[in-house]
Amino acid sequence: MRYAETDQMNVVYHGNYAQYFEVARAEAIRELGFTYKEMEASGVVMPIVELHTKFLRPAKYDDLLTIKTQLRELPTDHRIEFHHEVYNEEGKLLTIGRIVLYFLDAKTMARSTMPEALAQHVRPYFNKG
Repeated sequence: MRYAETDQMNVVYHGNYAQYFEVARAEAIRELGFTYKEMEASGVVMPIVELHTKFLRPAKYDDLLTIKTQLRELPTDHRIEFHHEVYNEEGKLLTIGRIVLYFLDAKTMARSTMPEALAQHVRPYFNKG
């Protein structure tokens, strides 16, 4: 954790978690073999419509954080919901987050669905059986 991200109490400022979650989502999608840039090039954008954060324990200056990112449901409409868990280097759960984004057509801003190119990378994780 960088010093500039902490407050007077030496605790990570709560507003920084939205940025941490954004980086975690982008990297999770990249690990699937797709990128936000590719999605936007396909004409789909993903604005955040809900952000829920629960702070269980503080993250402090110089903590090494790990953010676990999950999709618990395969998106079937215009919504996608990510779940985040933030752990310190001792493996203690510090913060949980739930972020809801919409798939929107970049030109019209009308609700859309998950781009098929991304869906091809996501579906295998839900079709195990």
